[in-house]
Amino acid sequence: MKKLIHSFCFSLSLVCAGIGSASAQDAPQTNLPRITLTAGIHQIDTQLALTPDQRQIGLMFRKEMPQQEGMLFVFEQPATQCFWMKNTILPLTAAFVEDDGSIANLADMKPQTTDSHCSTKPVRYVLEMNVGWFAKKGIKAGSKLGGKPFEQAK
Repeated sequence: MKKLIHSFCFSLSLVCAGIGSASAQDAPQTNLPRITLTAGIHQIDTQLALTPDQRQIGLMFRKEMPQQEGMLFVFEQPATQCFWMKNTILPLTAAFVEDDGSIANLADMKPQTTDSHCSTKPVRYVLEMNVGWFAKKGIKAGSKLGGKPFEQAK
């Protein structure tokens, strides 16, 4: 009987350990480097997703994000960038941004979908904000963002 109880407790601890690691894996990224970007007179407190792992996780599992915050995905070179919203709870708008800060196009993205949203031309940057932020500020395709990443193109 003792052996059976020990075996059961050991199995239960493995299951609990698995549950613990799954929830740690599903935690949002909150410790990424930050910079300030501008969109006209508006400032954006921006987290930087620089590595493939950071870009892959992005804003997944985030339950809220202040209106003035966003995440800038930085790629090594311009290419057609496509995004989806698997495991992303917040509705977001993606701005596909050229090297000089010009917005190529915007895409509103629904939470927890695998619909693909792509840039209309090769871009190096994608800025995700809460859905509607760009529209409320009058920022659209052709508008320019400012900040350190876009200063190198000058």
